[in-house]
Amino acid sequence: MVLTLLKAKPETKLGKQICKVVLDHFEKQYSKELGDAWNTVRFNYPFELEKDLHLKGYHSLLQGSLPYYPKSMKCYLSRTPHRMPSERHQIGNLKKYYLLNAASLLPVLALELRDGEKVLDLCAAPGGKSLALLQCAYPGYLHCNEYNSLRLRWLRQTLESFIPQPLVNVIKVSELDGREMGDAQPETFDKVLVDAPCSNDRSWLFSSDSQKAACRISQRRNLPLLQIELLRSAIKALRPGGLLVYSTCTLSKAENQDVISEVLNSYRDVVPVDIKEMARTCSQDFTFAPTGQECGLLVIPDKGKAWGPMYVAKLKKSWTT
Repeated sequence: MVLTLLKAKPETKLGKQICKVVLDHFEKQYSKELGDAWNTVRFNYPFELEKDLHLKGYHSLLQGSLPYYPKSMKCYLSRTPHRMPSERHQIGNLKKYYLLNAASLLPVLALELRDGEKVLDLCAAPGGKSLALLQCAYPGYLHCNEYNSLRLRWLRQTLESFIPQPLVNVIKVSELDGREMGDAQPETFDKVLVDAPCSNDRSWLFSSDSQKAACRISQRRNLPLLQIELLRSAIKALRPGGLLVYSTCTLSKAENQDVISEVLNSYRDVVPVDIKEMARTCSQDFTFAPTGQECGLLVIPDKGKAWGPMYVAKLKKSWTT
């Protein structure tokens, strides 16, 4: 289990909480504008939650181990069985932490988001990766898209639970078929994340409805075509020189390596980006299976490292002449 912490001070009478993303932004801006005077007015937030996590055996995930690991990213991982309670959604109150599978952070980190960039999360629900993107940097614009209406409500609730008012203005939520995004916003984004609909092995394996499970298995053969169409749309929405990360939570080669190979064989202006270094750096916390691709890595659940499955591939749209 991983906690992506949006640090906050204890609830005041007004129930307001400090967001680490905004605080980091203020630190950069006001320390320059106000100098020493900023130290007298800056927000202070306690570290009680983090201290409690350390006492329970949690440790920081990948802190400082990747050259592009953002200092603002605060994620904690436990290798021992321990379940943190989920915080209830309360309108007007921001939550202090978000629970997610540790491997879900790898696609976000691979995107290398920088302050001011325009970023698209094409299949954004339930919203955990969108929140992690906001921990990485202060984007100029974050577009969170989700076509499924039920999942869209889940996404909106997630954003309402974690995003403070100063950040709301840089976020747009839409319900567009992801396959149409490229035509709607061509060459708009610096970074695009395609966390594609997939077989979702872990969830499917524990399905309680055998009829629904059988239906899902029969539909599985149609997923690669959808994933390729989503990637084609994402490439069209990506500006030249921009980065695209594709991810799934399945072990299926047809939905992972084969999809990426098909896209690379179809585009002259899309090139693979080597991410083998990420696998080497993260091997202490994750187990990786070979993919046969320098641009792709596959996290597999293992004893003591039960994260994943998670496939991550990184591509770049080059300039054409």
